[in-house]
Amino acid sequence: MANGNDGPSTRVLIVDDEESQRAGLSAMISAWGFEVETAADGQEALDKLLSSPVHVLVTDLMMPRMDGFELLRRLGTQCAMIPAIVLTAFGNIETAIATIHDLGAFWFLEKPIAPSALRVLLDRAATHGKLAEETERLQRQLSYQGVLGEMVGTSAPMQQVFSFVRQVAPSKAAVFITGESGTGKELVARAIHALSPRRNGPFVAINCAAMPETLMESELFGHEKGAFTGAVERRAGCFELAQRGTLLLDEVGDMPVGTQAKLLRVLEDSRVRRLGGKNEIVVDVRVIASTNKMLEESLRKGELREDLYYRLNVFQVQLPPLRQRLDDIPILVESLLTALNKKHSCRVVDIHPDVLERLRRHNWPGNVRELRNILERAVVLSGEGTIMPAHLPSVLGATGASKPMTDSQGPDFVKLPVGITVGDAEKALIQLTLQHTKNNKTRAAEILGISLKTLFNKLKEYGNAAESHQSGA
Repeated sequence: MANGNDGPSTRVLIVDDEESQRAGLSAMISAWGFEVETAADGQEALDKLLSSPVHVLVTDLMMPRMDGFELLRRLGTQCAMIPAIVLTAFGNIETAIATIHDLGAFWFLEKPIAPSALRVLLDRAATHGKLAEETERLQRQLSYQGVLGEMVGTSAPMQQVFSFVRQVAPSKAAVFITGESGTGKELVARAIHALSPRRNGPFVAINCAAMPETLMESELFGHEKGAFTGAVERRAGCFELAQRGTLLLDEVGDMPVGTQAKLLRVLEDSRVRRLGGKNEIVVDVRVIASTNKMLEESLRKGELREDLYYRLNVFQVQLPPLRQRLDDIPILVESLLTALNKKHSCRVVDIHPDVLERLRRHNWPGNVRELRNILERAVVLSGEGTIMPAHLPSVLGATGASKPMTDSQGPDFVKLPVGITVGDAEKALIQLTLQHTKNNKTRAAEILGISLKTLFNKLKEYGNAAESHQSGA
């Protein structure tokens, strides 16, 4: 069956200006078990798509009022891209292929349509559309649980960021992300891209900080062979590389002012010309900008053009510093440890409560990036088991030295007779420490100054020795 028995029907929208074609397709596709809607042109189709969900679009190209080309373009900017099967008349195969490439259609069929071919494409497109819909639903659900893309956070400031990202992502509007260094501005940009209709297109990021003006223009706009000394071949710029995707201009406040004027023209005209080139290239790119500077100060100093600022600042996302979202530290630590364990092939499975407390007390001038660096150091030092206070850098507070044992410590003091072996003394100390911690092996390992793995190996060794002694008795 086309739809299966365990889910909602697949909804197909047929768009064709010829009534007989619409009626014939509608009857045939309905007989296969699909739920069918029809529209006489692109405008009617767009109105229906914006008002109710559709899984697959079957559209003609040549229609009055709004043709299939414009319909597909509008889909890419006004709502999530839906798998589209393009119907084309004989002799327009090249046009159909170009439509698939440039406008993101799913496939094309030449008229008169072969029913078997249409059935196969409908099934495949329906599966593709429902998977995309489910992925978006899961992303929304995860965001309410403290996860959005690669970002995590359950605090009120981060939930506000997540909510804003969900609102602006489906649009084509420019977004300006502000926040201190290390707060995760690129992660926000990637989340916006991942939740947008452009999710299947490229995500390209360029760092505008401390880049010479000539090199910046070449990176953004590309260059032709011989455009300048060292230009030994043609090179596409970031705008071309990000076609039908998203371009992040990171630290745009550091872009040379002269380049800002050229960037503004590209944003207004959606056309780019390579350095040394004669022809303009039409680009379809969503631009996201970010900066760690105070925008008002950058504008006052003339570091950021006012007209470019207004062009980029349609929506603004302000990322909170880590010191304003300390409640997120446990979930951040858990997420970062998972990634760091994988990176370093470690098995750190726990973090001592004192470590979390010190992380909460820190001022975090370097934000999440600083937290990640501190945890990476701790993971490498601990190797496996538990991250202890001794694995933290001095900036988070020195580890207190263990107090010497005296008679005043009562039952927690062990007296060892002269002549006892080192092995037996070690065993007695470990057993006493376990009694002291009520068999909390993590705490015992910390007091003893050994890793959790070493403690388990010692206990296993003692157990084997006892078994051997009993069997030999």
